[in-house]
Amino acid sequence: MPYGKRIFLRRELPDPALVKAFEELPAANVADVMERSSAMQPRIRLISAPSKKTVCGPALTVKCRAGDNLTLHAAMDLAEEGDFLVVSNDGDDSRSLMGAIMTAYLSVEKKAAGIVLDGPIRDLDELSRWDFPVYATGSTPGGPYKEGPGEINVPISCGGVSVLPGDLILADRDGIVVIPRKEAAEILETARAYHVKDEKSLQDALNGEAKRGWVAEKTAEKGYEIIDGLWGP
Repeated sequence: MPYGKRIFLRRELPDPALVKAFEELPAANVADVMERSSAMQPRIRLISAPSKKTVCGPALTVKCRAGDNLTLHAAMDLAEEGDFLVVSNDGDDSRSLMGAIMTAYLSVEKKAAGIVLDGPIRDLDELSRWDFPVYATGSTPGGPYKEGPGEINVPISCGGVSVLPGDLILADRDGIVVIPRKEAAEILETARAYHVKDEKSLQDALNGEAKRGWVAEKTAEKGYEIIDGLWGP
């Protein structure tokens, strides 16, 4: 088996009902109940203008060589309806990995849920208006190579977060959260309860009834010193 040039055709997929249920929750609430350790770095941001507030789909992972999109093209041909492509790129920002033509194919013909690129795109003026979730680090007119190597449906790192094939990718305007497939059902129930509590806190704040007593309790617990005076040498 040629390590570094492998395309795995199969992956374990989450229950479609779980995928749909997560779309009812903000990514921030889900990230909070996962100990705030599952959100991708904000350098990967929403480039397009999807009409859906929140999108979720199973990860089709793509490991690209920096600035090379041959493996991404192969992954696009394998993509199934509802897949969320997640692309690693060795942290490179010098070359775009895709533009409008590839995105149109992925959106219209393949009916993917979206794509996350740990690297730039191009055709930004066009893609910024499209009703299809595209997340990337930015844009550059410089195009990619098509030489490889690369791998599909293997564990990758994207935006500072580990992603396994079939993990759930939850995305909204705040960014992207990676939900481990095996823990998704438990995380969903916890996040639902947290969301109810969070909505109540928002309404209290909007009504001028915010409950802030926890701040004094926490600072005292952590040993903050309260000084009734001015700072000075």
